[in-house]
Amino acid sequence: MLKIEPIAAFSDNYIWCLYDKQSRQAAIVDPGDAAPVVEFLARNNLTLSTILITHHHADHVGGIAQLLSAAASTHADIDIPVYGPTNKSITQITHRLSQDDTFTVFGLQFRCLAVPGHTMDHIALYCSDFAGTPILFCGDTLFAGGCGRVFEGNPSMMLDSLTKLTQLPLNTEIFCAHEYTLGNLNFAVAVEPGNESLKARVKFDQNRRSNNIPTVPSTLQSELDTNPFLRCQQPPVIAQAEQHEGKPCSDKVAVFAAIRGWKDNF
Repeated sequence: MLKIEPIAAFSDNYIWCLYDKQSRQAAIVDPGDAAPVVEFLARNNLTLSTILITHHHADHVGGIAQLLSAAASTHADIDIPVYGPTNKSITQITHRLSQDDTFTVFGLQFRCLAVPGHTMDHIALYCSDFAGTPILFCGDTLFAGGCGRVFEGNPSMMLDSLTKLTQLPLNTEIFCAHEYTLGNLNFAVAVEPGNESLKARVKFDQNRRSNNIPTVPSTLQSELDTNPFLRCQQPPVIAQAEQHEGKPCSDKVAVFAAIRGWKDNF
């Protein structure tokens, strides 16, 4: 029996814990802070066995060294693999992944998807069958209702990466790394005020947050229906992008760049 739970960190990060309920072995995704992970593992009687990394930002990698050190102090004979991008600045990575590389955790096969844009080294980790459902750990590339800022790439690159993710099965569960959903949806309504699916999602996720329930994972179908960054070819999104820019947008990249720049200052 496998389970995935979020570990809250910093002000709005989610560090994901994938664990085997029988063996009590745990894989941790993007541990930016070791302390909440150590507490979660202890409280749930879990042993760290694997670390997964999507990109090099400190709030995703800052806890790796401490977690490895803590594990070594209690289980010196355990060699913990760290899977992540080819970026050599993340020195603790033992298995460097590129597009379509695969690896196995608890019998689950994951495939690496290269998704540069937010950072140049960004990867997403996709499993086609987690208890019958596809899952994606996507870091800061695709958010619930939004997408990451374009820090190191360019709009064309980021849009290509998001488009790659839209080719996954519609029921794929999207495990992103931040609780940004309500802010993202607030912006989405500004872009597409007539989107009825979006209006329903806002109410649903507002209710979840009012009860302190995470809004993630979402599903790819929900993102396609409500996330403006995946809807750059929809006429209402194009019209709002052009109105905001005060000029025509020549193609979907121009639309994406317009709404990403709009969101940056929203």
